[in-house]
Amino acid sequence: MKKYHVRFNHEKLKTELIPYTTSDYIRWILLRLLLISLLSLISILSFDRYFEGPKVKGLKREVNFLELQIDMVSKRVTLISESLGELTDRDKLIYRNIFGSEPYPESFQDYENGVINRYQDLKGYNNSEQVIELKKEINNLERRIISQDNSFRKLIKLSENREELLESIPAIQPVRNSDLKRVASGYGYRIHPIYKVRKMHWGMDFSAPIGTEIFATGNGKVIDVKQKYNGYGYYVHIQHGFGYETLYAHMSKILVKQGQIVKRGEVIGLVGSTGTSVAPHLHYEVLKDGEKVNPVHYYFNDLTPQQYEQILVTSERANQSFD
Repeated sequence: MKKYHVRFNHEKLKTELIPYTTSDYIRWILLRLLLISLLSLISILSFDRYFEGPKVKGLKREVNFLELQIDMVSKRVTLISESLGELTDRDKLIYRNIFGSEPYPESFQDYENGVINRYQDLKGYNNSEQVIELKKEINNLERRIISQDNSFRKLIKLSENREELLESIPAIQPVRNSDLKRVASGYGYRIHPIYKVRKMHWGMDFSAPIGTEIFATGNGKVIDVKQKYNGYGYYVHIQHGFGYETLYAHMSKILVKQGQIVKRGEVIGLVGSTGTSVAPHLHYEVLKDGEKVNPVHYYFNDLTPQQYEQILVTSERANQSFD
């Protein structure tokens, strides 16, 4: 049966029944297909928005799990970093208090600067910044662990040499207490006996009779022997190792040679008054890492606490030096 559709004829001012043509059928089919497609698309979008499939739910659970793991790892890295910091601090105390050495330098090279796009492959994701910061912390932690390992190796080496270190420290008085008349002058600013001006006195003056024995205060090697008629006069310079050196001046006689190995307590010369000196005495200096330090802090092997207190008080008096 042939189908018709109604159309109003404006010229005749009446409605007419027009039979469907092939193009009408095609247009009708296309419109319905378009409508069905539109409805299908809306349904799919609505389903994806409000209803999650098993795969989507699984992926979301995995993302949540990974975010939780990142957060946990970040906290663990922070705790490890703090523990490593405490270990480094204890390390410094061991270096300074036990071995008298400077701690292993914390000079970690900054690899982050100067590296172009080091983390480029990690960018563009929801958690990119968090992952990049975590990776930076881990890289820094790795460098600190390597440095700490080197520090431990140095400590092991120092501990192996501890006996040698203890024997090398200038730990006794260079003149026996029984031979001393007095400690004439200590380390610090003193009045020069000849120039009568206030000058820095870099050592300690031990007043004793000419010919009194002078002892090496630690094991070492004689690196300089001089016989001058001014300044230090006849003097001996000993290198003990581990940054320690000692100097003994104004001797009347030198009993060692340059290059000679000496032991603590070995006689190296006799008290005199050579060079720029106004009375028989020994001028004694201690150097640590090239810097002149107060010798009074190193007399801990042959003095009682009471004797040490006495020499400490005497050495601090702002009197006149002998040289």
